[in-house]
Amino acid sequence: MAEEKKFRWGAIRLRGLRQRWIINTVMPVFILIVLIVVLFSAGVSSYYYGTMQKGLETRAQAIANSFNEYFMDSGYISFYPKAVQAADSFEDKDRIELQFISSSGRIQVSTSGLTAGTSPGTGDITQAIETAEMTPFRGWDPETGENIMAVSHPLVFHGNVVGVMRLVTSLRAANRQVMLAVLAICLIALLCMVLIVISNLLFINNVVEPVAVVSEAAKRIAAGSYGFQIEQKYTDELGELVDNINDMSRQIGQNEKMKSEFISSVSHELRTPLTAINGWGETILEDPTGDPVQMRRGIRIILNEARRLSTMVEELLEFSKMEDGRFTLRIEETDLQAEFEDAIFTYRELFRQEGIELRYEAGDEDLPPIPGDPERLKQVFCNVLDNAAKHGGAGKRIDASIVREGGEQVVRVRDYGPGVPEEELPYVKQKFYKGSSKARGSGIGLAVCDEIVKLHGGTFEIGNAEGGGAVVTIRLPSSE
Repeated sequence: MAEEKKFRWGAIRLRGLRQRWIINTVMPVFILIVLIVVLFSAGVSSYYYGTMQKGLETRAQAIANSFNEYFMDSGYISFYPKAVQAADSFEDKDRIELQFISSSGRIQVSTSGLTAGTSPGTGDITQAIETAEMTPFRGWDPETGENIMAVSHPLVFHGNVVGVMRLVTSLRAANRQVMLAVLAICLIALLCMVLIVISNLLFINNVVEPVAVVSEAAKRIAAGSYGFQIEQKYTDELGELVDNINDMSRQIGQNEKMKSEFISSVSHELRTPLTAINGWGETILEDPTGDPVQMRRGIRIILNEARRLSTMVEELLEFSKMEDGRFTLRIEETDLQAEFEDAIFTYRELFRQEGIELRYEAGDEDLPPIPGDPERLKQVFCNVLDNAAKHGGAGKRIDASIVREGGEQVVRVRDYGPGVPEEELPYVKQKFYKGSSKARGSGIGLAVCDEIVKLHGGTFEIGNAEGGGAVVTIRLPSSE
């Protein structure tokens, strides 16, 4: 039931993503297309009707001028017969109606013959009579109810308007042309919208599908399926996202594996010295003879195991400080050579008891002090020496040196053991990493050393030496 709810909620979220995508991408395009259609329709209408009006005005101007010049010279008496003559000789009777209207607004002569004696009642006639200027009209004819365009030109005799010459044409054909043009642009706009919607749906589906895959993979990883890999079948940014998710999953899986190994290792490492301490403590306590040799041997073992426990606890504390950002330094002028030699002196006798020879070589010159934390740096040296004994003690020899190279003071510690497998070298400084080594330890000592050296502005390197064994190189910047 819970899985079904999760699936339903995921589907709802994906539908919401699809809807938001469509709204945010298609709606602006739709508004833009509607605006283009409206502007185009207005432009087409204005062009058609403007062209028609301009043509009518030009035609009316020419006819009126001709009529005034040739037919109005004899006065108003000849107006009617000359109007009849002009109407009879008008050539475009099939397309345009020519009307001669009296100053009272009534049609006296018309090429159609049907409107004679009527009063059109449109504003262009009245305005032409009142202003003595040519006036256009577009609208519905009050008499016929037809959509028309008209141009009224005043006929003037001795400065007085004696009548109006009017050209009238139906807008049925023009309206049809305008409607066809608007319909064509609407169909084109609709086709564009359909193509845009389809392309966006295809695109968003290609986005939503991998998002759903990545979301499901993220849920599985969050649920504990560390190391789970998504099938890579994308080559664009989604492919990069899948690669990042896979890398993250792989890294989490490795970290979880190292953490589990770390917990197991630490548990074992803690149990072993505690068992030895408890065992020898009980042996010494219950020994009725009080043999001093046996007692000294037991106490030595207890001290060694207690020291090992202290080292492990100290490493864990240092690691905890590193993780939560409390790992700090107390910087002061530090004699690096003196601190390194103290560590050599501390471990030389211990190594001798284990059959390991520790050889130390100092440079030919006295090294100047450097800014650093002496306790932290000595901790690094002790950890490196102890690590060389644990992992390279089989070679029965450890070489240590400190020299000045350019502007750096360089510490090297080399063992003659089996070295580090090449495939493990990139990971040996990672926390919890122990690799194939069977030596005892928590796996965080080298990570702590690397962090300390980095905080001092130096480098901490681990590699294999020529002739066998591993070598640790610590480089710290000199103050001079």
